[in-house]
Amino acid sequence: MGSWKIKKMSGHCGARLEGVSLLNASKSDLEEMRSALFEYGVIVLPDQHLTPENHLSVAEFFGPINVNRFFTPVASHPMIAEVRTSAGQSAVLGGTWHTDHSYDAAPAMCSILSARQLPPYGGDTHFASMAAAYEALSPGLKKILTSLRAWHSDSSFSESNVGLESNLDAFRDPVLHPVIIKHPVTNKPCVYVNGDFTTHFENWSREESSALLSYLYIFVTQPIFTARVVWEPGMVAIWDNRLVQHYATADYAGNTRLMHRITVEGVPLESA
Repeated sequence: MGSWKIKKMSGHCGARLEGVSLLNASKSDLEEMRSALFEYGVIVLPDQHLTPENHLSVAEFFGPINVNRFFTPVASHPMIAEVRTSAGQSAVLGGTWHTDHSYDAAPAMCSILSARQLPPYGGDTHFASMAAAYEALSPGLKKILTSLRAWHSDSSFSESNVGLESNLDAFRDPVLHPVIIKHPVTNKPCVYVNGDFTTHFENWSREESSALLSYLYIFVTQPIFTARVVWEPGMVAIWDNRLVQHYATADYAGNTRLMHRITVEGVPLESA
């Protein structure tokens, strides 16, 4: 029997893990945590209160760190991204449904977010299971989507007004990914398009792609596929970007919120 106490958060994704401090977790504790991540898509670990050094150590257990080329780094630890919302901001980073780093040829494996300063209310993060969304598709649409690939681009960052780096050298050429991917570890089929970074299907125009993509964005983020993380001081959340999309709620205007994020490198994605 493992050391963690694991409690599901919803029917299709999310689990809360308690009973182990990441500061002194054993290898078997970390392996059990990783297995839970692949099973539930997103895991939350309360009362961890990670230092930047602890945060880096946890990330390195999962794999090499991918330094995000658009985020402002933490000054003392440049491998950690600062996700800050100031009291004067009305929009927030991640305030639409998206998948981290889908614009990369080898998209991010997981993201690890550590709560540093929370508003007095709000700021919850929603997650949606792309595996559950796939299973709910009709057989006919599954067949069509499995034959398609789609372009993903980082171009949406050029229009951002939430304090991202404005370095033009950060932008890269668009990349192609299967619309239905096979998870690299579990082999689960998952829908892999998102409203922030997917632009159109391969060999389709943007106009031709728009209707089907718009339908998919709404379908895969239905409440039945989701779990909601209510942040607590010192909490850590880890999510697998191949298994879930996420959405940051901008309902705490006039307050400050600071999170530290580390992204772990992934691998090129294969079609299911």
